[in-house]
Amino acid sequence: MASASTAVSEPEEERTVAIERLVSAPRAVVFDAFTNVDHLSAWWGPDGFTTTTRAFEFREGGVWEFTMRGPDGTVYAEWIQWRTIVAPERIVLLHGEYAGDPNAFDSVFTFDEVGEETRVTLTTVFPTKQLRDTAVEEYHAVEGGTQTLAHLAAHVEA
Repeated sequence: MASASTAVSEPEEERTVAIERLVSAPRAVVFDAFTNVDHLSAWWGPDGFTTTTRAFEFREGGVWEFTMRGPDGTVYAEWIQWRTIVAPERIVLLHGEYAGDPNAFDSVFTFDEVGEETRVTLTTVFPTKQLRDTAVEEYHAVEGGTQTLAHLAAHVEA
């Protein structure tokens, strides 16, 4: 695994995954889907995954602790700390398996008005290029992120 000093020397674009989706709903409605755990749990995750929340506090510094169960029954521990919340424009979070996870990554969701629709952009920056490549190649981060934003769209468009 690369050290923290390696991450500093690796260009951010080599450690980044960005995904975008145009959602047919007003920005405030799309943003609100993050603020309520019942909504969030209904759409969060790739195809075939379910989400079970253990703790949730949507505020800067607050934490969302949850598990995701994959289609094959595998259970994944998940931990998110909400870093920055600028309603209804932007959410910055730290995402790992647990508090203090050295492999945790930063994600930024932006919500831009496009007429009566909302462009949601998810930009994730991993600590190292190796962690990014593993997420993309082994865990299908691009496909999973695309599916997750599709679930968000279906949830708010319903």
